[in-house]
Amino acid sequence: MKKNTKHIVLFLSLSMFTLNGMGQDIQALLNKVKDKMNQVQDYMASGTMKTDVVFIKVPIAPIQSFYMKPDKFQFTRKSGVSLLPKGGVGINIGSLILNDDYTVVDAGENLWQGKKVKVAKLIPLSEASHIVLTTLYIDPVQLLISRVSTTTKENGTYELEMHYGRFSSWGLPDKVVFYFNTKDYKLPKGITFEYDDGTKTSDLPKHKKGRVEIVYKAYTINKGLGVRAFQGKY
Repeated sequence: MKKNTKHIVLFLSLSMFTLNGMGQDIQALLNKVKDKMNQVQDYMASGTMKTDVVFIKVPIAPIQSFYMKPDKFQFTRKSGVSLLPKGGVGINIGSLILNDDYTVVDAGENLWQGKKVKVAKLIPLSEASHIVLTTLYIDPVQLLISRVSTTTKENGTYELEMHYGRFSSWGLPDKVVFYFNTKDYKLPKGITFEYDDGTKTSDLPKHKKGRVEIVYKAYTINKGLGVRAFQGKY
């Protein structure tokens, strides 16, 4: 009996040691990603947004976004309506991870678009956070976040894909694709959509998938944006 007890204690000790080591590994990887993103003190970006929600007319529109470290962010669409989540997490991952208000859990490895990625789960420490859980899929070679799944208190779960190119050395994507389930999504007050048949509604169709694609054409990085560049944090 005593021998079995020793084996159990040894097993638990080894398990805790392994989990602790895994946690340190994923934290170290996340710290490297943060170091890369920390190069960006501020930026102004321009591009286009395409919104694809079944039955709803939302034309392609030019957009601009502004960021100033650590968490000032504003996103503007020059016409129509934006369906991006509150806080701009979908297009500004830096505002999500460039703070320490979360616990990191190592969720192993996965394949994403043919590449092996590390999976990290971020659990907010603050009960006031509108985010319940965020899962990051990290390219450990290029130190880039390839995919994000975020569960919120009010807007269900949405997913993001980041595609990199010209601005990858800064950790900034050329394209962001945002997916959401219209069943869980709450529209801001006063917003009305027009359907293909000409009817209007203030509600999104239920049990449909929504897709928003943002393509960035240009970034102006670290040119000293002032607080006056922001009309408010998105």
